[in-house]
Amino acid sequence: MSTVPAWFERRFEFNFPLELMPNLLARLRGTPARLEEAVRGTSAESLTQRPSGKWSVQEQAGHLLVMEPLWLARVEDYVRGSEGLTVADLQNRATDEADFNAQTLDGILSGFRMARGQLVARVESLEPALYGRAIPHPRLKTPMRLVDHLYFVAEHDDHHLAEMHRLLSGA
Repeated sequence: MSTVPAWFERRFEFNFPLELMPNLLARLRGTPARLEEAVRGTSAESLTQRPSGKWSVQEQAGHLLVMEPLWLARVEDYVRGSEGLTVADLQNRATDEADFNAQTLDGILSGFRMARGQLVARVESLEPALYGRAIPHPRLKTPMRLVDHLYFVAEHDDHHLAEMHRLLSGA
């Protein structure tokens, strides 16, 4: 398959056991390394090329960084027992306005590594009883447990990594 399915068209089933939390944390912990591996040795020209006016590889990486505050805010929603999860900017203005192609790749990668470390550390500091707390997701209109939220984050990471690989392969 040469195309990556559109993120907003994805459907999710959250029916796996809470015992998968360590696996999800391992995936989340590993994303910075996988991101760095994906772009290692790639020319700045290849990283910043915008095919068909869509995000470049570097902008895809920057988008992962931009999303970290939302993911952390949603973890805090679980801690507080909020009525709903924090709403995302579905227009992705922060990504578009950040001009990631003008930034250094090293800055984006180190920022993402630090932000992801904070997310994982926060989740690891929580009582396991919170992993099963469910709160409605604003776009999906379905209850998500904290473990589901982290699965959603890991899938979002993989979506953008797959898109980066597709762009770099010229597919």
